[in-house]
Amino acid sequence: VQLQASGGGLVQAGGSLRLSCAASATIGSINSMGWYRQAPGKQRELVATVSSGSSGFYAESVKGRFTISREYGKATVYLQMNSLKPEDTAVYTCNAVSNGGINYWGQGTLVTVSS
Repeated sequence: VQLQASGGGLVQAGGSLRLSCAASATIGSINSMGWYRQAPGKQRELVATVSSGSSGFYAESVKGRFTISREYGKATVYLQMNSLKPEDTAVYTCNAVSNGGINYWGQGTLVTVSS
């Protein structure tokens, strides 16, 4: 497994969850890491991404509530999700883009926010 994600689960609206995703050394040098999500019946959308030297890019729908961070020594990216809403319910998937431009995808982790 090249990207190992964890941290999904069930939470009430207003609650918090933290997702993590660790990249294996087989990927090599990584340019950016991020999270996408896909809700039932909807297309996959970018949630947040972070690359070297940047503070992160966020979808408008999660700005101010989600924080992405990257631990470079461990090739790990985290997504702290606060003030969760039912519309945040989705399968969240980790993504990494190598310096060579190759996209890697982790297995999805389900986040369910109950109202």
